[in-house]
Amino acid sequence: MKIKLSAILIYLLISPSAWAQSSLSIQFDYAEKLFNEKQYFDSITEFKRLLFIDSDGQYSYRANLIIGKCYKEGAKFDDAIKYFSFAAKNSNAPEENFEARTQIIRTNILRRTTDRALQLCDELDTDPAFVDKKDEINYWRGWAYIFADDWKNASLVFGRIDPNHELKILAEKTEKAKVSVTFAKVISYILPGAGAIYCGNFLSGLMSAGWNLLAGYWTMNSFAENRAFDGIVVGELVWLRFYRGAIQNAEEFAVEKNLKISNQSLRYLQNEYKGIKP
Repeated sequence: MKIKLSAILIYLLISPSAWAQSSLSIQFDYAEKLFNEKQYFDSITEFKRLLFIDSDGQYSYRANLIIGKCYKEGAKFDDAIKYFSFAAKNSNAPEENFEARTQIIRTNILRRTTDRALQLCDELDTDPAFVDKKDEINYWRGWAYIFADDWKNASLVFGRIDPNHELKILAEKTEKAKVSVTFAKVISYILPGAGAIYCGNFLSGLMSAGWNLLAGYWTMNSFAENRAFDGIVVGELVWLRFYRGAIQNAEEFAVEKNLKISNQSLRYLQNEYKGIKP
């Protein structure tokens, strides 16, 4: 009889703890299932409920990490970083800490806070716990440069991982295809219309050069015929307008062309690149 009573007492003592653990596990599995089914709002709600009842913090790392991922999927980047930071603080191993911190970097890349992303990469780089993670850190550093439209530095960083890295070759190709905005403006100062031609807008460049030559001829001819007033009016209202317009157009054409080149590479990364993305 005493043995039975002892067994009952042990059961009563152990049972609540076992039930609590089972309840937490069920709650986690349910919340994770919602996440895998891309029901991100409902998943956040269930994970927050789990964190509320998980008094021992058994699921603090995993729950906060997935909540961050849910917010990231919904483009709520500030909230995502908040919960990834919670996950990093509650990590129990270097691998968990690295995962949470790289998620913060990836979110900063997406919201184009490049300086912060690069700063966080540098912090990971100098952390002795992650000396074997140089390639992965450089991978995300390269992506930060891509989103900042700095294809030259992106090429250099991916080259540290592998001289033949797919993203290194893409970044190098993109940088070479782009035109110099400064050069387009400078040659337009020297020869109006040349900047537009340099950017591939031949018709616009030729028309600009033609109008400038014609306006210049009218101005000089007016002064030659002692029609100073006509020369000033034509020079100020016509020639100067076309001259300034040629420089402005050259800059706009260069920026527009570079944007098209960058967007073409970004579309490739979005639709065809098979590697991990931010």
